[in-house]
Amino acid sequence: MKENKVILEVKELSKFFPANKGIFSKKSYVKAVDRVSFSINRGETLGLVGESGCGKTTTGRTVLKLYNPTSGSIIYDGKDITNLSTKEMIPYRKKMQMIFQDPYASLNPRMTVGDIVAEALDIHNILQGNEKLERVRDLLNKVGLNGDHINRYPHEFSGGQRQRIGIARALAVEPDFIVCDEPISALDVSIQAQVVNMLETLQEELGLTYLFIAHDLSMVKHISTHIGVMYLGRMVEKAESNKLYAKPLHPYTQALLSAIPIPDPDEAKEKKRIVLEGDIPSPIDPPPGCRFRGRCKYAKPICAEIDPEMKDVGDGHFVACHLY
Repeated sequence: MKENKVILEVKELSKFFPANKGIFSKKSYVKAVDRVSFSINRGETLGLVGESGCGKTTTGRTVLKLYNPTSGSIIYDGKDITNLSTKEMIPYRKKMQMIFQDPYASLNPRMTVGDIVAEALDIHNILQGNEKLERVRDLLNKVGLNGDHINRYPHEFSGGQRQRIGIARALAVEPDFIVCDEPISALDVSIQAQVVNMLETLQEELGLTYLFIAHDLSMVKHISTHIGVMYLGRMVEKAESNKLYAKPLHPYTQALLSAIPIPDPDEAKEKKRIVLEGDIPSPIDPPPGCRFRGRCKYAKPICAEIDPEMKDVGDGHFVACHLY
């Protein structure tokens, strides 16, 4: 049987949350993710970037069915998992894992490191006794920790070490696909590069596929094969990593990339920063047409009337903008 090259395909995915203010108020929804589509090939990394509140994390959690999608479809390894029940999702929980953003909140303070990493092994009844103990030790060693740390508690570790424990927990059931939800944003800058390099090494060794959610655009470029840019619940641009950085098309992407600091002072002086004016519209009642038009200097009358669809402008570069 031929292995499916595309491991994850997301089609027109939406996730709305109810936002009723009172008993007699009109029913309204926060459109956290609105008709987002993308695919990831096996062994590759899709970086998902955008401002806080644009729907990156909700997209990742909905893909893993931690949130039930409002509409759209999620196809994992050729199987539509969109409407699977909690029980039917159990085999996919082994294949699809998550590394959470906050290493302080994501680990149970009452459990030892050994119990935290072994929890998934217990749930899926994979290993018992000494075999389970050895597996936990191996995982801790693999993420750069000491295997003898299994009897310690999370409060005895630094933020970077806690995140390594979280990564070991995600790897315990030997998944194929991992959602990395801003795994470095809560860490010291000196530790961030170490964790990203470790994720890359693990990807190469274990054949992992990542959905990497982050704010740090320079780090996303470093780890990602492809990049998707989100704004107010919508995907506005996606392309191969190098192509997106070399030639960003959407005005929002151009503004994001212009904010990346340059270490060379002379180059930094010459670089022009694009400062966006205006406020982000409400996700409860987004404006008609293009959601970015209120902050876009290129906005035209058509932008207020028609919501631009994602178009392939050549060489696998997609953009949702009336300029193209």
